[in-house]
Amino acid sequence: MQDLALQLALIGFAGIASQWLAWKLRLPAIVLLFAVGLLFGPLTGAMNPRNDFGDLYTPLVSTAVAIILFEGGLTLNFREIRETSTAVRRIVLLSGPIVWLLTALAAHYVGDLSWPTSLVLGALLVVTGPTVIMPLLRHAKLKARPASILRWEAIVNDPLGALFAVICFEGYLVIHGQHAAEGLVLDVIFALVIAIGGGIAAGRALGWLFTRGHAPEYLKAPILFAVVVAMNALTNLVLEEAGLLTVTVMGITMANARISSLNELKRFKETITILLVSGLFIVLTASLEAETILSLEWKAVAFIVAVLFIIRPLAIGLSTIGAGLDWKERLLVSWIAPRGIVAVAVAGLFGATLTNLGVADGDRMIAYTFAVVAATILLHGFTLGPLAKLLDLKAAARPGVLLVGASRFTIALARRLKAQEVPVLIADSNWSRISEARLAEVETWYGEILSEAAHHNLNLSRFDHMIAATDNDAYNALITTDFAPEIGRSDVFQIGETGESERRSMSFTIGGLPLFKPGKSFAQLRDLVVDGWNFQATRLTDEFSYKKFVETRVEGTQILLWIKPSSALVFASSEGSGDPVEGDTIISFGPPRADRDQEKIAKATTTDKDVRAERARRTIESVTRKAQTL
Repeated sequence: MQDLALQLALIGFAGIASQWLAWKLRLPAIVLLFAVGLLFGPLTGAMNPRNDFGDLYTPLVSTAVAIILFEGGLTLNFREIRETSTAVRRIVLLSGPIVWLLTALAAHYVGDLSWPTSLVLGALLVVTGPTVIMPLLRHAKLKARPASILRWEAIVNDPLGALFAVICFEGYLVIHGQHAAEGLVLDVIFALVIAIGGGIAAGRALGWLFTRGHAPEYLKAPILFAVVVAMNALTNLVLEEAGLLTVTVMGITMANARISSLNELKRFKETITILLVSGLFIVLTASLEAETILSLEWKAVAFIVAVLFIIRPLAIGLSTIGAGLDWKERLLVSWIAPRGIVAVAVAGLFGATLTNLGVADGDRMIAYTFAVVAATILLHGFTLGPLAKLLDLKAAARPGVLLVGASRFTIALARRLKAQEVPVLIADSNWSRISEARLAEVETWYGEILSEAAHHNLNLSRFDHMIAATDNDAYNALITTDFAPEIGRSDVFQIGETGESERRSMSFTIGGLPLFKPGKSFAQLRDLVVDGWNFQATRLTDEFSYKKFVETRVEGTQILLWIKPSSALVFASSEGSGDPVEGDTIISFGPPRADRDQEKIAKATTTDKDVRAERARRTIESVTRKAQTL
């Protein structure tokens, strides 16, 4: 395919289509992207981006990887690893070198590769790849601690693994007299100083620029993008691939600075990253040669088994002794280590260069790297969720609901959902209101939901839906607007009346969906609960259909949501929600049934009459006996 514009369009469309299909089918997106890349490249030969892009291929891939790593760094806040900082440090500082050494030994003695190729390959496979870990974590929804460890390891190890590979490659050049050893040492030291110091300086400079108002809002994202690309390119002039460490440090620096516009910048970078990850996986996989894949033999299989089942578990097991993790977390982390874009991209660069320098098996490094990436994507992609569930490390087995604002209404709703085994939590900053929810045995979180503490301590991956139900409509709108990008704009709801006039109504761009149609205010819901309104759960069957439910429900009853047999929640006020069907469980809010009340009254009246009649009969009998005695 010679038309580059058409090729780029096809790659972009296929990447986003794979992401959407993976979301729809609840599959790891990386697996589909990998399959598309194989289809476009080695299987059909429709494209070969490495040849088609020519000299632009390497700098484009390098720049894209740098942007991805910077976005990953933006997600790393030191506050979220207070409990796991020891484990993260040990995995990075101890496990990394262990994996490097043992993988190099396995590549030489098991994979039958030369020492130069083995050492570079061992360094490359230190990385675990945020481009793979992030989609897997989003799909698997792990608990906060194991998810944090895997995320930090992936983002920090990626640039370090690339630097290890560079050092091995430059060391090979020194041994063969093409570089001086002193020059290599000075280059490495200088590159580390520039990467770490430059990353911190650039991050702080941007923080100062953004917080002091020296950059308008519309220019913040473009400035950030330009600085990331520039810092990566400048550091690479000192030492190849050192720019990856620079942008990672830069991202971490900004993540831990108090920048008010950071959330908006994160969302922009996340959008760019999804596009780049989707495209890069297809590009790198499509660039593989069919001959490279076919060159793999049983030695490659043995090498993969050693990397996955011996080296990784051994390295994690040794490095996390006494790190504060339980055996379940250590087992999960020791298994999950998928490799991704950085490994493939750097392998392609150094494999070709080693071959040109006379290393006979330099090109085999590309094949081995591809084999490990393919095996880890498939094995870890499909086993992370089941293994986390087996070890009880998933944040929630079913879709949950986060309720903001403790009141009689939300407590009653939480108890009904809990009875249906739906994970539910009530958050409120008022201790007395939270106490009522705790007395009702509902899980609670005390504090301001918009605080930084909530962001770091409240694991939102447990919840697929949010209901803002405080007594302040504007605050409800603020909460749902803030959480909509993370939870989903179609999955955040709020109570409150719709403004009667255009002047009083809020813009449609802010706030969540109305929980009730027509809307009900906090005061109205409170009064309804006082009047005896409650939540009921009704399961639809073949005999009791939705039509019959509508015909028999008490006037005024409103359907809030229904629970599918798959545990999915469907809110009635969502656009296109349709109607519940057989097997669904309807959660409705309505008044007590009048016929039941009348039945209770009638039963009480009948009982009272019977008691009085029995007493009269006994009195008459007593009087009669006394008269007969006289």
